This record gives sequence, C-alpha cells and structure tokens, in this order.
Amino acid sequence: MSRLLLLPAIAFAAMVLPLKGEEKPAAVPPPAPDSANRTQPGDADPFEAIVRIEAAFLQPDYRIPWQGGRPSSGSGTGWLVGKNRFLTNAHVVSNSTKLIIRTMNDPEPFEARILFIAHDCDLAMIEAVDPKPFEHLKPFQIDGIPKLNTEVIAVGYPIGGDRVSVTRGVVSRIDFQSYSHSGIDQHLAIQVDAAINPGNSGGPVLQNGKVVGVAFQGYSGSVAQNVGYMIPVPVINRFLKDVEDGSYDHYMDLAVTDFPVENPAQIKALGLEDNGLGVMVANVDGASCAAGLLEVGDVILSLDGSPVYTNGLIRVDGELVNMNEVVERKFAGDKIKAEILRKGEKKSVELTLKRYLPYLTLGEQYNQRPKYVMYAGMLFQPMNRNLMEAHSIRDPLVNYVFDNYMTKEIFKERPEVVILTTILPDEVNSYLQGYQHSIVDEVNGVKIKTMKDLAEALKKKEGDGKFVVIKLLEKNRPLVLKRELADAAHPVIMQKYDVSEESYLGDE
Repeated sequence: MSRLLLLPAIAFAAMVLPLKGEEKPAAVPPPAPDSANRTQPGDADPFEAIVRIEAAFLQPDYRIPWQGGRPSSGSGTGWLVGKNRFLTNAHVVSNSTKLIIRTMNDPEPFEARILFIAHDCDLAMIEAVDPKPFEHLKPFQIDGIPKLNTEVIAVGYPIGGDRVSVTRGVVSRIDFQSYSHSGIDQHLAIQVDAAINPGNSGGPVLQNGKVVGVAFQGYSGSVAQNVGYMIPVPVINRFLKDVEDGSYDHYMDLAVTDFPVENPAQIKALGLEDNGLGVMVANVDGASCAAGLLEVGDVILSLDGSPVYTNGLIRVDGELVNMNEVVERKFAGDKIKAEILRKGEKKSVELTLKRYLPYLTLGEQYNQRPKYVMYAGMLFQPMNRNLMEAHSIRDPLVNYVFDNYMTKEIFKERPEVVILTTILPDEVNSYLQGYQHSIVDEVNGVKIKTMKDLAEALKKKEGDGKFVVIKLLEKNRPLVLKRELADAAHPVIMQKYDVSEESYLGDE
C-alpha cells in the first residue's frame, strides 16, 4: 500500500498563543550569511518574506456534533512563494475561522484567507486580503533535494515568538515517512537535526538562500532527540503544479499491497531472474486504478521504465526511494506503464491514475461538520478516524471493521459504517447503554449502508408501526423501542440536552 499508518510522530500544529502578560522567549537574530543561508541577489532582507500566521480555530466536537465546536487559537509560519501567495502547512490553517499575517518589520496585522489546502500532504496556500503591503517583497526561489550531511537552516516563529528565529542542522535522512496531519498518508520527507518546534510549522528550510523544504513535524517527548522533518521540494512542486488550474485534485494512489521477493526458492518458483528485481503483488483493492489490471501473485519488475528492486525501492533522480514515488509525482488521469511477470510470462500493463476514496474514512477529517442522526436520545454517527479517537472506541468488532475497511473492501457493502456512539439517558432508552459503540446493521428490516438510509428508516413505520427494531452487527439481541413512547420522548430529550438539530447528513 502506498500509504501507511501514522508513525509515532506528531505534527507541530500551531502553538496556542501566550496569555496576556505571559513572558515570551527572546527572539533569535538572523545569523550572518554563510554557505547555508546566503541571501538572494537584490534582497536586502529576505526574512521579511517570511510571515507569522495567527489563526482562530473552531475545532469540530465529534462527541457533541450538533454544537459548532470548540474555539481555540494558534500560530505558525508562512513564506512568499509568488505574488501575494504564501505557502504554509495545512495543519497551521485547518479548521480556521480567521487568519492574520504579520511580517518581521511591520507590527500591523493583515487579514488573510485560504486559497488551497492539501490535507494529504500537509500544505496550504494563503493570500493577504489586501496585497499592497506585500508588493515590495521578493518571493523565495525553490531549489531541489539537498544532499545528505549538508547544512540547512529552519526559519520561522516558534513558541509563539514575535520575531524570526533561525536554527541550523544537517540533512540526516531522505525517506518515505507518514504525514501525521492526515494520519494515513505517506510521502517523501527529509529528516534534519535542526531544532523544529511548534510555531516553526510552515516555515522555509533554506540552503544557499533557496527553499529546500517546509518544516512540518517531529518526534515528541523522549522518543527521539533533535529529529525534525521537512516536506521536500518534489512534494512542494507537485502541490504548486496541482493548483495551477484553480483547484487541488489530491494525490493519486495505486492502492496495491506488495512484499519483497528475496527467498531463493521463491525466486526460482516464480521464474524470476536472480538479479535483485521484482516485488510481488499481495493485494489489489477493488476501488483502485489497478483493479482488473494487476492480480495477486503478479511480480512488478519496473514502473515507467525504472527497475523495481526486491526491497520495493526504485531510482528516481539518482536517488533510491520507495517505488510509489513514481505515482507521487503524477496527477489524476496520468498513465503509468508497469512491466510485470505473471505466471512466468512477462506482460506490460498501463494504469490510469485516479484518487482512492476509501482513504477518506481512515484519515483525519478537517474543515467538515460532523454528520449525525439523533433519535430518542440515541446518537448515530458514521465511522471515521476522528470519531474513533473522540469516543475512544475499543469495541473489537468496530476496530476490526476500521482496520480492515480497505483490505477487506468493507466500503463496498457499507459506504458509511453507522455506529451508535452515545445514548443520552432518559426513561425511554433505559437499560440500553450496553448497545453503545455498536455497528447498526438494520432498522425495521431496512439494511443500513449510509447515514441517509438510517434517517429514512427511523421515520418509516413498518408493519403495525408500534416498534422501532434496530439490529446491531453481531449482537444477538436487537435494540427495541416502543414507537409511540420514543416519538413522544424525542423532542423532550432534544430540549433537555440542548440538541439544536436532530440530524446533519452533510451539505447537498
């Protein structure tokens, strides 16, 4: 699979602003130009094109989805990439209701807005509502991937400081890493030992005065020391290319699971040459672009003419990287030619890339109001990562469905897995607490595949209409309510618990 689950790293989400009167750390002055940070020709002060971003947020509450959310605030960093175009991290501006930007030499706050946001690669582009104050600034130039053991500097506004801070370190690793903002996506990332702290997020990492990355995440606590990560230029350039047409189309994915072919007996049995090439296809998701073209047992020998080594690496721009980097640099509708070995015979297949939508359920959701249905004090919600974390769901069946939602292709039968998450106590629903955190299978004989199915089924009166019968997946006893009592209690419970709307099923 081209994207893996989150490693134990945290995204440096914007640091909460200091309270009034709270002492702030002293700013670190910019260092003198050297091999890592020489200014660009004509730039009197290149750091002026690095802005502090202040954001007000409204965080959706998946435990109380009918409320607007929890207000909070934070800050991060951005840098000028084009005329009135500032690049930053998606997690700096996600769920924001107001954005303010400031430059290091001007205390005046300027209102900003989001132009494009890419949660799958943790990048966003914002612009100032009034571009005039920034017309004199020169955008940073973007370079390439820095070499290992070369020095870089990270520039930003960490720990809520008002002045630019500069830290330096060396490039220590270039590899695929999990991007913790979404919790599911994995892309190329560069590890550095420069101090990258909360508030640095979105700031440029420079080498020879040019941008070679965007600071975005690091390890927390005692997991690792002096380990930070930056988003490299290939990911930055792909984002910039993607939004050129006025919209962000997201990353594409093969949605194929593979494993190395290194055992000598296996190599011989598959009819492979003993040349260190080839990975075997272990699973092909039915909703992927490879469905019907690749099969379990196929051995992928090359992608777009580049040999695939048995450890799943491929050489791109002279560097050995995960073979999915070939897919990473392409867009919706682009084609990839794969050379495969199938039952001892070499074949060539052409894959047309498309977005793999089942990932949406497994990744963190942002800028979205939570869906829900409330009936007689019972709260029903669709399964996703935000929900699982908010309700701390530990039910073995629900966790199995979540973990295998893609690999077992559960999404085909249940596009939205509906869960009874909470029961607001009332006489009408007494003794039903044991049904919480269960998957809804049927309501009055109607199979529940989506939240819309549920909302319609709860209103539909089957048979004599005296009861509401809810069957929960792999529960031996159904949940039964007397219709007359439930309907009468419903508005009373809504008022009692200040539930403003009985349901939200998403925008039309």
